[in-house]
Amino acid sequence: MAALIHTLAAIKLSSPGNTQFRARPYLSPASTSFTRRRFTIKAADTDTNEEVKAQAPDKAPSKEGSSFNQLLGIKGASQETNIWKIRLQLTKPVTWPPLIWGVVCGAAASGNFHWTPEDVAKSILCMIMSGPCLTGYTQTLNDWYDREIDAINEPYRPIPSGVISENEVISQIWLLFLAGLAIAGGLDVWAGHTFPTLFYLALGGSFISYIYSAPPLKLKQNGWIGNFALGSSYISLPWWAGQALFGTLTPDIVVLTLLYSIAGLGIAIVNDFKSIEGDRAMGLQSIPVAFGIEAAKWICVGAIDITQLSVAGYLLGAGKPYYALALLGLLLPQVYFQTQYVLTDPIKYDVKYQASAQPFLILGLLVTALATSH
Repeated sequence: MAALIHTLAAIKLSSPGNTQFRARPYLSPASTSFTRRRFTIKAADTDTNEEVKAQAPDKAPSKEGSSFNQLLGIKGASQETNIWKIRLQLTKPVTWPPLIWGVVCGAAASGNFHWTPEDVAKSILCMIMSGPCLTGYTQTLNDWYDREIDAINEPYRPIPSGVISENEVISQIWLLFLAGLAIAGGLDVWAGHTFPTLFYLALGGSFISYIYSAPPLKLKQNGWIGNFALGSSYISLPWWAGQALFGTLTPDIVVLTLLYSIAGLGIAIVNDFKSIEGDRAMGLQSIPVAFGIEAAKWICVGAIDITQLSVAGYLLGAGKPYYALALLGLLLPQVYFQTQYVLTDPIKYDVKYQASAQPFLILGLLVTALATSH
C-alpha cells in the first residue's frame, strides 16, 4: 500500500563523440525523445569543495547476487541486463505491500466492503493503482533524482551504473503516472462518485511524490518534513483511497491516519541509515545526519512506538478496549525487534528489522481499521 539538492554529478553519454553533458535537475517533457542515451554518473565536488569518493556498499551486485532480490529492488541483488527486469527493479516491488495493505484497511474501515465479485474486483484495481502504478512511479522518480547520491551510496544501481537509458527511465515515470491516474478516474466512475475523489487523491499523492524527490522543493532535504510526507503517502493515502472507494472519507479518519503516519516517519528513518554517508557528503539533513546515528535510533523507535501507544489510547477512550489490547499486543514484538536490530546496528540490520517488525505494524493498521468500522 513521498526533495534532494543541487546537481553534483556529471553524466557521460555514450555517443560517437563521447560528448560530456551536465545532468539536468528537472524532469523535462523533452526527455521523452526516442534517442537511446545511456549514461554513468560520477560523484563531483560538494559545495564546500570536499572531494567525495564513491564507495560501493557491502551488498553490491555480483555474479553470486540474488536474482530474487533484483526483482524486488533490494540489497544483495544480482547484476541484470534484461531491460524488463531492470524496469521492474526500479519500481521496487518490495515497497508495494504497505500500499496494498492500506487499501485493505480503508475498505475495512468503510464498513461497506462485501465479498462480492464486484467489490473484490474494485479493490484489486485500487491495489494496482496504489502499488505497481503510483508506488512504482514514486520509486522510479525517486531513483532518477537520487542518481547523484546513488553514485556515492549504491553506484551499482540501474541508473547510476548506466544499464538503463535516460529516456527509458523518463518514459517509465510518465507511463506509471498516467496509468495510475487513469485507473483512479475509472474507479470514480465505477463507484458512482459525483466528485472524482480517487482521481484527486491519486493526483495529490503523485504531486507529493514529485516535490519529495525533485527540485526546487525536494522535501527529503529535511528529515522531518520529508519523512512525514513519505509516511503519510504509505499509510494515509492508500487508506483514504480504499475507504473513499467503498464508503465516505470522514474528518476523524483523516486525523487518525495522519497520526499513524508519524509511525511511517519512523520507518522512513530506518531507510535513512544506509544512506548517511551520501546524505552527509551532499549536505542533506536526514535525521541520522542531523542528530547522529545514536540519537536517530531513539527518534526512530520513539516515533513508531509512541504513535501506536497513542492510537491504542484513542481506541480505549472510544470504548474499544479489545481493539486497544490487540494493538498493544502487536506492539510488543516490534519493541523486541527494535532492541535486537535498530538499537543494535540500524545500518547492518535495516532490512532484517523491516522484514521482522513491519508485519506487526501493518496488522495493527488493520486492527485500527476494523475498530473504526464498528
